[in-house]
Amino acid sequence: MEVTQEGALSDNGTSWPKPLVVLARFFSYLLHPLFLVGWITLFFLYFNPSTFIGTGADERLLVFLRVFSTSIFLPLVTVLLLKGLGFIQSIQLQTQKERIIPYVACITFFFWSYYVSKQLGDPEEFRAFLLGLFITASLSLFLNNYFKISMHTLGAGSMLALFVLLLFSGRLDNGFWMIVALLLAGITGTSRLLTNNHNPFEIYAGYITGFLVQLICWWIVL
Repeated sequence: MEVTQEGALSDNGTSWPKPLVVLARFFSYLLHPLFLVGWITLFFLYFNPSTFIGTGADERLLVFLRVFSTSIFLPLVTVLLLKGLGFIQSIQLQTQKERIIPYVACITFFFWSYYVSKQLGDPEEFRAFLLGLFITASLSLFLNNYFKISMHTLGAGSMLALFVLLLFSGRLDNGFWMIVALLLAGITGTSRLLTNNHNPFEIYAGYITGFLVQLICWWIVL
């Protein structure tokens, strides 16, 4: 595997079975950082009894739609527009140059999502999660000047830290969801390696950075 002048990774003799690569690409899309925001939000709203206690079904739906619109829909539309205009080649944002505008857009949208959540008095652990999105995107823009850190493992590391914190603070009923988070984090990193999108350094840097950022955000909010 080697790095091209555009900053993308090209296959240089590493060959994986095609079905394995197809599966890895499927998980790369399923666990895309933007979609991961949606999965974690759904977990908070519908699968973790200790969060949003006493919140009715209509209110929960409004919370999801609020986060979906600002933290998933708008960033995704921005990326699709950039692709349609020819500024980027793929929504996977293969090169460092392609990531600059999407990072700036995400920083703006994520900050607004956190600010609204804070003003509306959402649960602290949920606000810590949203603050983590904003700080992670901001740090990613800075690090993008030096290397192509994995956005997927940034999200996975942040998710893993979140579930660790929920478990040890008594905000998680049992360790099942912690195991699920650990499994998904592993699948995420493996998928990025199998599709030759990142080298091991970029993968591990993403895990560590995402994990540490979520720890800091938890400390700030709680």
